Amino acid sequence: MKEAIILLNMGGPNNLQEVEIFLHNMFNDPYIIRTKSSLLRRFIAGIITLSRAEKSQEIYRRIGGKSPLVSLTQSLVHKLKTAIGNEIIVDFIMRYTPPMANEVCTRLKDQGVEKVYLIPLYPQYSSTTTQSSLDDFEQSAHKIGWDVITVEIKHFFMHETYNRCLLERVKEALGSDEAGSFDIIFSAHGLPQNIVDQGDPYQRQVIAHVALLENMMKNSWIDFNRVHLAYQSKVGPMKWLEPSLETTLNTLKNKRVIIVPIAFTIDNSETDFELSIEYAEIAHELGFEEYRVTRCPNDHSLFVQTLIELYDKMK
Repeated sequence: MKEAIILLNMGGPNNLQEVEIFLHNMFNDPYIIRTKSSLLRRFIAGIITLSRAEKSQEIYRRIGGKSPLVSLTQSLVHKLKTAIGNEIIVDFIMRYTPPMANEVCTRLKDQGVEKVYLIPLYPQYSSTTTQSSLDDFEQSAHKIGWDVITVEIKHFFMHETYNRCLLERVKEALGSDEAGSFDIIFSAHGLPQNIVDQGDPYQRQVIAHVALLENMMKNSWIDFNRVHLAYQSKVGPMKWLEPSLETTLNTLKNKRVIIVPIAFTIDNSETDFELSIEYAEIAHELGFEEYRVTRCPNDHSLFVQTLIELYDKMK
């Protein structure tokens, strides 16, 4: 039986022209804009896209004219292919920008793939990310009549090798400095409070993940002055998960901080711009002596090993 591992992620603009496509597709996602009427959703998505396109393009100009997410994912796929050998096809699908599910599903169907292992690259489960990507795959496969066997994973924040990878990124950010002189903030992508209230487990899993990493750091003698959890990327006037990263930065007495983007596996505009530029400027205004952001796992060898171990468990 011909099989494939497919990595799923949100995607990001490959160039400035794709920024509007990215925004349009994201805000047309029923898991993002939760209206009963698809017509109303399209109207809202159009308004948001028009209002945010120019500002979003400027953000991507400042980080090189595109999102780093796609090229970093391509590197991860290449390393995974090399490590796993020719026994299985390795591919990836982006939710809002190419390569999208319809394209990849058609290609794999034509290649005779009969079974796929779906690994959403979101450590914690949320309907807005994990379920959206999984449903997107299922709908695309059904649309082309691809009767493929699917095995999927919902989250992997408790996976030991993955968390060792995160700790390696923390050590890289620390360098030769003592952890005790820094506070560490685990910054998770925000979510509207009403989605959590409807039963989305994302916040619970983020809290559990921070507790797990805090314990691993203590066991590794990485003792930060204080450990914090905050949320970033709020959009619109509704209530989102708290505390916000800006609020947390404003309340810190220790002006040496390391930020860990705990909800992302691949660097993107939220890490390369929002955390590394926008919040860095806020920290500078607040008088921080040190403000550092860890890299996401990206194509780190321990993340490649994580994906191999996840695949082995799914077999």
